[in-house]
Amino acid sequence: MQIKCNVLDRQFQMHQEEYEEAALRVLRSGWYVLGKEVEQFEQEFAAYTGRKYCVGLNSGLDALIMSVRALEIGEGDEVIVQANTYIATVLGITENKAVPVFIEPDEFFNMDAQKIEKAITPRTKAIMVTHLYGQASNMNLIAELAKRHQLALIEDCAQSHGACYEGKMTGSFGISGCFSFYPTKNLGAFGDAGAVVTDDKEFADQIRMMRNYGSRIRYYNEIQGLNSRLDEMQAALLRVKLKYINALNEERRRLAAAYDSGIKNEKIILPKVRAGADSIYHQYVIRCKEREKLQKFLQEQDIQTQIHYPIPPHLAKCYRHLGHKKGEFPLTEQYADEVLSLPIYTGMTDDEQQYVIARLNEF
Repeated sequence: MQIKCNVLDRQFQMHQEEYEEAALRVLRSGWYVLGKEVEQFEQEFAAYTGRKYCVGLNSGLDALIMSVRALEIGEGDEVIVQANTYIATVLGITENKAVPVFIEPDEFFNMDAQKIEKAITPRTKAIMVTHLYGQASNMNLIAELAKRHQLALIEDCAQSHGACYEGKMTGSFGISGCFSFYPTKNLGAFGDAGAVVTDDKEFADQIRMMRNYGSRIRYYNEIQGLNSRLDEMQAALLRVKLKYINALNEERRRLAAAYDSGIKNEKIILPKVRAGADSIYHQYVIRCKEREKLQKFLQEQDIQTQIHYPIPPHLAKCYRHLGHKKGEFPLTEQYADEVLSLPIYTGMTDDEQQYVIARLNEF
């Protein structure tokens, strides 16, 4: 039996008629950029996250870059970020010439909120928190620290569509919730797409201007903007999937629970969920000290896995100029050496999952 790490077409097939109807609706409309589909998706996604405003963008990375820029964070300013995040989180900072200040993660793979205060300096302007692998971070403490030190709070929600902390959805704690709708995400589009959600009208207006060359009215450019617009086709398709996102997330929770109860191997460390938080399991990430051996063993059994992420940003070639050295963030580096993401996707069958579990238990 061949098991891929991710299978995208099964979720399409579940609601194929609706997706095709939405696509044809856009094609027949004759309007393909910043039209009614985008407006309606923005309203629907804002309501889903519990926020007042949503601005559809080209990608999750643009959402991060533009959020930092809209807060006027720039050269010499510092932004606190977890060291084990995906590089896009850090790019959101460095693309604005600001400085990422890394801190270690906790046992749940998210930012260790207990380490934030020691990282704050007079140059600190913001905390950028990532809800990694789909689990909500320790948001009450992080939000309280941001408020006490008068720091902006930006949430990277690229992997956490629908995850909550004590009943409040990720993306609704800071001034900006930044979402990616890359096809592999739980709420994935059929191409690149992203969004910012916020309760701040002025901030939303700034992002709205920025995404469209810096103009509210065509050819009247108020700021130096970008071309980062969610297109009508992706918005229409996302509107279909948004109707089913809670069911899609529940399916992943069910699959994760089956892994939790089925994997019985002392060499494998299972993921944990923080009290008060929940996870939508964008990834199901185990740890193993013999990770390479395990991955090779599974590959020989036709089971595909992925490593999220093998090189932490502070050790990436592109950030050598920051001067970080191996050993500076030991837990981050340990995770990079041990983490392995198992297959988990919409439409995964019990037989497929039980095959994966059986092979894991044989290792």
